[in-house]
Parts: sequence; C-alpha cells; structure tokens
Amino acid sequence: MANNFKLALKLRLDGVYIPSFNKDFNHLAYSTFLNFAVVGSAHNLKEIRIKELQKAQNIFISSLFKKNKNYLGLHRFKVLEKYTQKKIVALGGISKKNIKKIKLAETSSIAGISYFK
Repeated sequence: MANNFKLALKLRLDGVYIPSFNKDFNHLAYSTFLNFAVVGSAHNLKEIRIKELQKAQNIFISSLFKKNKNYLGLHRFKVLEKYTQKKIVALGGISKKNIKKIKLAETSSIAGISYFK
C-alpha cells in the first residue's frame, strides 16, 4: 500500500510505503500489528532524516544510475548510505550493464523495474 497508512492497517496488509514527498508524522499515532513494515524513499540527507523519524525500516534511495532530476551517481549514493543505520535499497536505472557496479555501492538490497522485465 502506498501512502495510506490507515487503509493499510484496516486491510491488515504487510506494510506501507511512504514516498519522499510525504513529510507527515500522523501515522505514528496508530498502533501497528507484528511484522508490519514501513518503507520510504529519499533523495537526499534531509529526506533520509525524515524517513528515520517516520520509523521507516527500509529506505529506498534513488536515483543510483538513472539520469533524472534525482540522479545521485555511485559516489553520492555511497555518501548518503553512510549517514543512516537503516537498511538501504538502491533504486533507479539498474540494468544488466551496471549490475556489477552495485557491488561497489555496498547496499543491502536493490530494486528495479527495467532490470526484471
């Protein structure tokens, strides 16, 4: 479930995704059930800190390779990754051509759409 904490709890889903633009803390008032996961996305250090305060267990950081407005590149990705103890998921532009570079990022997980098509 994306960005609707209350509905995710009502439907007894496994978790909720909080996008980078959501800076809200209202969901912290709700009690969750066991194994309910909160994941979020971030593009910079400020957004990482917000996701930490929102109690996200995993944080998607993008964009690692895809050259868009949120493009980080490998070096800036690694710098951001060191500023948090949360599990980091690399996102953005992951393909067969750059899969070996993922090892350099030393990230715990990756996510992608085009790689798995």
